[in-house]
Amino acid sequence: MESNHHYTYQQLAVFAEAVFLKMGCTDSDAALATKVLLSADLRGIDSHGIARLVGYVRLWELGRINATPDIKIVHETPSTAVIDGDRGLGLIVAPRAMEIAMEKARQVGTGWVSVKNSNHFGIAGYHAMMALEQEMIGIAMTNASALVAPTYAAEKLLGTNPIAVAVPAGDEAPFVADFATTTAANGKLEIAQRNNITIPFGWAQDADGNATQDANILKNGGALLPLGSEKEQGSHKGYALGSIVDIFSAVLSGASFGPWAPPFPAYVTMPENMPGEGLGHFIGAMRIDAFRPAADFKSNMDLWLNRFRKATPVKGYEKVYVAGDIERSMEIVRMQNGIPLVQNVQNDLIALAEKMSLYFERKS
Repeated sequence: MESNHHYTYQQLAVFAEAVFLKMGCTDSDAALATKVLLSADLRGIDSHGIARLVGYVRLWELGRINATPDIKIVHETPSTAVIDGDRGLGLIVAPRAMEIAMEKARQVGTGWVSVKNSNHFGIAGYHAMMALEQEMIGIAMTNASALVAPTYAAEKLLGTNPIAVAVPAGDEAPFVADFATTTAANGKLEIAQRNNITIPFGWAQDADGNATQDANILKNGGALLPLGSEKEQGSHKGYALGSIVDIFSAVLSGASFGPWAPPFPAYVTMPENMPGEGLGHFIGAMRIDAFRPAADFKSNMDLWLNRFRKATPVKGYEKVYVAGDIERSMEIVRMQNGIPLVQNVQNDLIALAEKMSLYFERKS
């Protein structure tokens, strides 16, 4: 199994920020991109954190990421907007979209922003959680590289297309759901590859649509499966969820959708006849008091959260969690004990440091 090397949040933040500055980001954008990126590592979503930094640099080197984008509204109404991200880092574009959504919510109760011409935006949860501080419900979703086969299909047409919803409360910790619309995110296959172990049945299929336990199957024509795995277990529902994300994020904004979504790996050839511009996101903010008095809602939300957290667990489990609880606990632990990086991620960051004339500490 892979060995881990622990780094403090500050160590990783200093390095990531230096890399974004080398790419040409402004000071404020580099700081924001770093904060968004490392929020994934803190919350235990290691596949979307600093391990992605090398991939961003490769896309920048190819000209697919613009480090100094002119992010602008290209269409709007009092409650809606479409943003052109100008090929910027999604880590920068998506927070800007949420700021606009929240400003519209402040004015008219809700704000909805669809984004085109963007890139990978880190974890969806970060952007949804921005709304919590404004006593709003936040929603964030994005389309992604086509790695997922629709139910009954033998080709990859959808991304892992995550959905995040953050709901504030009073005394209780908030509800924060952040999940891919696949049975397993691609990052879990990558971990299995590094450990040279098989994956469970239900995560992926081979090129002919047969069940497989091969962690390397995506490189051999296979595909991830929608949430639910097989039709009998409800994969058509995961397929529908992923489709909704693709339509709201990309068809609605004018981004490229389905199999034409720009692939994250820089070495993968861009699809031909792309129908839109870049990746797409869909961001929403809803002011609580646009529906009912905020104090009443938060009181009821506390009651809801408390009741679910005190649910009787089945034998073998200590407690029942609400969405976001495990990630929040992980954040506390990792801020105290450091963020673990596997050997190959450490090696990638050391190589990146050498290439960009920066320093990254090697730990053994």
